Amino acid sequence: METLGLILLIVVALGFDYTNGFHDAANAIATSVSTRALTPRMALALAAVFNLLGSLVSTSVASTVGKGIIDVPKSREGLTIVFAAVVGAIVWNLVTWYFGLPSSSSHALIGGLVGAAIASSGSVKWHGVVKKVIVPMVLSPLVGFVLALLFMLIVLWVFRRANPRKVNRGFKYGQWVSSAAMSYGHGLQDAQKTMGVITLALVTTHHLGKFVVPTWVKLTCALAIALGTYSGGWRIMRTLGRKVFKLDNAAGFSAQTVASGVLMATAYVYAAPISTTHVITSSVLGVGATRKFSAVRWGVAGNILTAWVLTLPMAALVAAAVYGVSQVLLGG
Repeated sequence: METLGLILLIVVALGFDYTNGFHDAANAIATSVSTRALTPRMALALAAVFNLLGSLVSTSVASTVGKGIIDVPKSREGLTIVFAAVVGAIVWNLVTWYFGLPSSSSHALIGGLVGAAIASSGSVKWHGVVKKVIVPMVLSPLVGFVLALLFMLIVLWVFRRANPRKVNRGFKYGQWVSSAAMSYGHGLQDAQKTMGVITLALVTTHHLGKFVVPTWVKLTCALAIALGTYSGGWRIMRTLGRKVFKLDNAAGFSAQTVASGVLMATAYVYAAPISTTHVITSSVLGVGATRKFSAVRWGVAGNILTAWVLTLPMAALVAAAVYGVSQVLLGG
């Protein structure tokens, strides 16, 4: 029975990874598509390949998610907690995808873990949540906004006397590189979170003696997020690529370059599971603010911010409800 439950959890977790891919496809490629630097299918293929590569490089973020957020008992109860967390994250992902809001899949999963743990016999490592989740959640968008604003100002100053047509063509090709870097950073961050959850389930059910991500978990998670990315996330792509700020090639390149740098730095240096969505959206706002304040559609930005704020508590509530239903069905 426990083995069957583990298999079900792995399937559901990979389902979350897939939804993460199509939910967050816009993060990597919306700017390139909206500026016509890449066609949608070319952009999605590029994103899928580099998501796959980024997913296989490191497991530091996976360790943070699997070991640093909650403690669960090594029993059927622990497996139920992890299952409820993943379902809570999937439900919130689908809700925000339906409304075209670029919310954070990362924080949906972490919110799910916290909600399921609170509703059960698990315990939340609040110090880890604050240090590795809350602080980066607040700081990473601010850093993305400020760095993107400064980077864009430098670009505008350096190329102020250059031929606009040549500059635009150069940044169009530059967006191929920045899209690849953004996709790599997304894989480095987001696929690892599912790796962490599956490995936690394997430890909980005694299939692993200690928390070490197996190679097959890395490969399946990498493939799931890559397939999800290739399937596309058109609703969110329209919001991020067109509705927040009308991007040109230089602005798109600047936003993607800054966002990918923030993603890689936090993964390699701090092992912090930050939100790809938060970083790229704030970077888009940063480059938009260099033009004129009214160029940014702040009402749309406000709707996105609302989704950000609601993600952790709403995913937690859904996960807690799923845990409660699971207990009733299992006779717990």
